[in-house]
Amino acid sequence: MRIALGVEYDGGNYCGWQSQPNGNTVQDTLQRAIGQIAGESISIIAAGRTDTGVHALEQVIHFDTTATRPLSAWVRGVNALLPKDIAVRWAHPVPDEFHARFSAHGRCYRYLLLNRPTRPALQTGKVGWFHTPLDLTAMRAAAAHLIGEHDFSAFRAAECQAKSPIKTLYQLDISQQSDLLVFDLHANAFLHHQVRNLIGCLVYVGKGKHSPDWMITVLESRNRTFAAPTFMPDGLYLRQIQYAAHWGLPLQA
Repeated sequence: MRIALGVEYDGGNYCGWQSQPNGNTVQDTLQRAIGQIAGESISIIAAGRTDTGVHALEQVIHFDTTATRPLSAWVRGVNALLPKDIAVRWAHPVPDEFHARFSAHGRCYRYLLLNRPTRPALQTGKVGWFHTPLDLTAMRAAAAHLIGEHDFSAFRAAECQAKSPIKTLYQLDISQQSDLLVFDLHANAFLHHQVRNLIGCLVYVGKGKHSPDWMITVLESRNRTFAAPTFMPDGLYLRQIQYAAHWGLPLQA
């Protein structure tokens, strides 16, 4: 039987999603808990990998098991064995053709950036921070240059394993709520560090280091050294994975 789960987590205490020898990752933690409920070793596959310090509102995973359990066991049972910063939101049986990663046709991220002179305290680890005022109009103009299908090599980490740097960015909206800037991004897929590298470049534009048209130069260069440094992970959230309706997943994010 193949089971899909929707999972949320605070990535602050983990070395990212991907399994590592020390076991201090979200994947390892989930596999141990699910395995206890299943009574067998479990290997899970996620829709996407998140880095150290990156959070998820609804990561989607799947696993195969010979165990027969009620769906509540995969939710409440697994949650009883998980630390407080990881929780299963829903469980749903899926056919063998479903694949958490390859069946997804879209990914949505959100970045929260606190823009005020003093660093956060209560929001530590939950928001990014920049201390000088940012020009929202200029940032929006720069963001508009990124919409569409492009070669995003200039925003790609050196260790990125994606087969192609060509991705389609459908949305990059920036809104403001008091001193909090909210970046909403939607693409068919993202390269490793792409979102954080885009945020870094938008901050450069927002603080006046470059004009909005500089984003075109960076994009067309296809050269990572032309872009700004990778921005901090704290405010980044995997917000939603999109699937065709026929899978029947109870997506909630």
